[in-house]
Amino acid sequence: MNSHKQLFILSCLSLVLVLLSGQFGLQVEAGHHIHHRSKKLFVFGDSYVDTGNTNKSKPGSWKEPYGITSPGKPTGRFSDGRVLTDFIAKYLRLRTPITHRLWDYTVPKHSLKYGMNFAYGGTGVFDTSSSGPNMTAQIDIFNQLVQENVYTLSDITNSIAYVSVAGNDYNYYLATNGSLPGFPSFIASVVNQTTINLIHLQSLGFKRIVVGALQPLGCLPQATAQTSFQSCNSTFNDLVTLHNNLLNRSVTKLNQEINDHNTFTILDIFDGFRTVLNNPSSHNIKERLKPCCFGVSSEYNCGSVDENNVKKYLVCENPESTFFWDELHPTQAGWNAVYNELEKRGLYKILY
Repeated sequence: MNSHKQLFILSCLSLVLVLLSGQFGLQVEAGHHIHHRSKKLFVFGDSYVDTGNTNKSKPGSWKEPYGITSPGKPTGRFSDGRVLTDFIAKYLRLRTPITHRLWDYTVPKHSLKYGMNFAYGGTGVFDTSSSGPNMTAQIDIFNQLVQENVYTLSDITNSIAYVSVAGNDYNYYLATNGSLPGFPSFIASVVNQTTINLIHLQSLGFKRIVVGALQPLGCLPQATAQTSFQSCNSTFNDLVTLHNNLLNRSVTKLNQEINDHNTFTILDIFDGFRTVLNNPSSHNIKERLKPCCFGVSSEYNCGSVDENNVKKYLVCENPESTFFWDELHPTQAGWNAVYNELEKRGLYKILY
């Protein structure tokens, strides 16, 4: 093909892309970013993605010093600032979707255009000690909004469902005297219920359903405290590996059954955490396992106050150089580091 023909074809392609951009609302940019303006983000899960659904009367995310970095006050996020939902929305070129809690208070219709967040801190795929709805109930709440025509089938098919399973089922299992020998069987039941929930979301019309892999629970401060925050608990991380292997097998099977390898995808949170924790200095993280905010004794935790409203917690000087915020959750800097690692590995293939 001669150069004149090549230039003619390239010019025609450019013109087509410009026309498509104007007619169908596409933004064609370098680096794969083809963004549908109609795309929305719907979020289901727990505290890793909760942006304010948890009841304000509950201790934690609505109390100081949560939100100390951004926006400077508590917003219901289990961090000093932004959480995973905010970073996923950022990548999709969306504003963070409103919480279902705000919808209950009636919000302007234009606030619905970015999607909605149904996640509640402390919840799991099964019932836990949290008063929030479990994942099945969260999906049922969303389905009710669809029945009420708050969201249409077109909204759903053009959107992404993100599902977070960050380990509350396992914490509850251990807290209610679940045995270590019985753990593998319980893990299988958690993955099985997660799979049922993914199928439910697909039946509602989602064409892209992303589920987060389980983070290394053995590296959370609640597990590393036993070693004065020096090393991860390998036993817990081996169990996490089992969870993630079963989840990967299940998602692969789901895609094979519908002959579409793009409907169900896994966001590898585990690898993101592990990469950052193994090389924290590359993300300007100086403290990798010790939490920034912690209680002054074992009976207190981040945000605790006594009967006289005296603070019973300590906060580090610089949350931006610490990976973990409290005993379970990353700081905004921690989430940003994980997000950067995930972006390097091809978020486009997972979220688009």
